[in-house]
Formats: sequence, C-alpha cells, structure tokens
Amino acid sequence: MRTEVQIARRLHFSEEGAGRRISRPAVRVAVGGIAIGVAVMIVTLTVVFGFKQTIRDKVIGFGGHIQVVNFDNNNTYEMQPILVTDSLLDKLRALGGVASVSAFCTKPGIIKTSDAFQGMVLKGTDDMRFFERNLCDGRLPADPKEVLLSRRMSRKLRLGIDSTFYCYFVEDEVRVRKVSVCGIYNTDFSDYDDLFVIGDMQAIRQLNRWDANQASGMEIRISDFHRLQEVADEVYFATANHMDNEGNAYFTQTIEDLNPTIFAWLNLLDMNVVVIIVLMLAVSAMNIISGLIILILGNIPTIGLLKSLGATNGFVRRIFLVQAAFLVSKGMLIGNILGLLLCAVQFFFRVIPLDPTSYYVSYVPIAWNVGAWVALNVGTLALIMLILLLPASIVSRISPARVMRWE
Repeated sequence: MRTEVQIARRLHFSEEGAGRRISRPAVRVAVGGIAIGVAVMIVTLTVVFGFKQTIRDKVIGFGGHIQVVNFDNNNTYEMQPILVTDSLLDKLRALGGVASVSAFCTKPGIIKTSDAFQGMVLKGTDDMRFFERNLCDGRLPADPKEVLLSRRMSRKLRLGIDSTFYCYFVEDEVRVRKVSVCGIYNTDFSDYDDLFVIGDMQAIRQLNRWDANQASGMEIRISDFHRLQEVADEVYFATANHMDNEGNAYFTQTIEDLNPTIFAWLNLLDMNVVVIIVLMLAVSAMNIISGLIILILGNIPTIGLLKSLGATNGFVRRIFLVQAAFLVSKGMLIGNILGLLLCAVQFFFRVIPLDPTSYYVSYVPIAWNVGAWVALNVGTLALIMLILLLPASIVSRISPARVMRWE
C-alpha cells in the first residue's frame, strides 16, 4: 500500500486545488466530531470507573469483601459470636487471593446527650486502616473508653474532640457506658456514617460478655474484586464444615450479598456507559462518513485521472481510506488530549462537586484504567474504519470517460 499512502498524503496535506478548498470545512467538522466523541467517551469511562471504585471501596471499608459469621445470625447487628482462633485465621490467610483477615465485633445501642439522642452500632475491628485513611480530625482509639464518630454524627449531636457522652445498650437490662470522642472520620457514605461508631473491640466483648477469642465475625479482604465469588467459594469450603467449641457453624457471605441494592445500582452504571459510547460512536461515524463523501466528490477529477491511467477501484478506494485514517487519527489524538486533560483537572483539583447525600461522594471521582483506555481507542479506530468501507465504495461508480467529458 506504499503507493496509495503516498497519494493519500499528497491529497491530505496539499493546500491547493478546488477539491481541497471545498472539502476543508467538512473535514474540520468531521475531525471535530470525532474529537468531541472520543473525549466524551474517555470522560464517561473514567467517571464511571471512579464512581464504582470509590463507592465500592467505601462499602468494603465498613465490611470487607467477604464476611464469615455465625450461621444462626438473623441479619441484625446483635450478632451471635463465633470462635476466632489463630489456626483458623492462618488457614483463611493462606487461601489464594486473600489479602487480609481480621476479626470484628458489633453492638447496637443508643447515644444520649443533653439535648439529643441517636441510634448507632458500636463496632470494633483489628483492621483500622480504612478509618485511618478517612480520619479528618483527632486520632484512632487508644483505650476502651475512646471512640471515633463520623463527621455527620458529630455535627448532628454537637460533639467534638474530647467530648463525652453516654451509650445505652438495651438487653435484659439497660447497660450504660461513658465514652469520649478521640477522632472524627468522614466517608461521605451517609448510610454508614449515620450508623457506625468505631470503638475498641475488647470493650464490645465485655459488653457482650464474650471471651477474648470470640467475635461477631471475620472480615476478609481480597486483592482482586473480580475474583470475589471465586475466593468466597474457597472460604466457604474452608469453613462450611467447621464448628467451634460451642457447636456454632460458620456462614460465608460476600459484600454483594450484604448490599444488593448498592451493587445493583453500580451495575446499572455499566448500561449508561454502553449507551453513551454507542451514541458517540454513531455521531463520530456519521461525521467522518460525511467528510469522506465530500473528499471523494471534491477529488472526482483526480479519481478519473487515476482510473484512466489504469488504477483499479480497490486502489482508489484504499487511497481515500488511508486519507480517512489520517482524519480519524487526528480527531482521536485531539479527543484523547482533551478528554485526558479534563479528567486530569478533575482528578487533581476536584472542580466539579457533588451532593454526598445523593451520590455518596462529595466530588466527581476519576479512576484511571489503562486497559479500558487502550481498548476504547483501538475499538473506535477499527469500528470507524470498518464503517467507512461502505462510503468508500462510491469510487467504483465514477467513470473516467464521464469525468473527462465533464472536464
């Protein structure tokens, strides 16, 4: 195709000729349409990936990827205990894909201040990294009388660092604990920020009258979310036939099982991506098709001359396909620069805010996915060039005799 490429380059980069003057505005519109389409697709992908990753990480931060709990639990935070031994923890950590395993304890109760009260769940865990990353003031608890409050809860109850309040736990009798606020965390995930108070796990064991090796369950974090069900199955087979000293059976559940509504919503975002990409590809294809047709019509004398010299329809068609490839590549390059620049500005400066009560995040999140970006560009180029085969066939209808007679 060396000859076709040379001719296409001469036609594309030439600044003279009536055909060039006629086609220049159409070419600019076609390139601009492709650039805008590619930029919109890139922004859509990064934003959707950002939403899914950010919200998923927050949900996982509160509960892990996989939980192992007592089989007799009734889906409340007043959980029956299981025995968490070192041998069981080591067994689970040795499974493929498991990044970490930690015990956790929960205890539902009520916060009471001088002028307000709030239902809550006191939670303690061996793994405080998630709350450390989301700590916006103060420090992590250092003793059983200290707790972390969410920023939403602290503002609602008018409690700050070093404030004290009473927690009431209702069982056969009401039990009261006085605690102080050592830190404030914020995840913008209102469903959990309005619920969880983070405290010391040993204090919760004392409230529940549990032994030192008993817990509400184990939270398992994995290295690859796409292997969630696969690793969950391995955890299930490792614990399904296991009983603790009191005859309690173990039950395995994934974070998707615990939060089906949230993950169903996140999966719906994929449909939005498909719709936007299809629309942008259709717009880009129509623009470049129009541009190619105008290029062909503006170069009819050249086509007639080439055919009179013995050029085949395939030869001439390849010339204009190569020229169209130049235009598509130029539009995609501009679109990539524009799209990545917009994403970078949002990623570093967070210029577009969101309402966290509706979206669980205070700004439009951006997540970079090199594989998806490469696939988008390769797929867009291949699909548009495939679509251009149809309008390029117009050259077969151009007769050299008619062109020369017209000339």
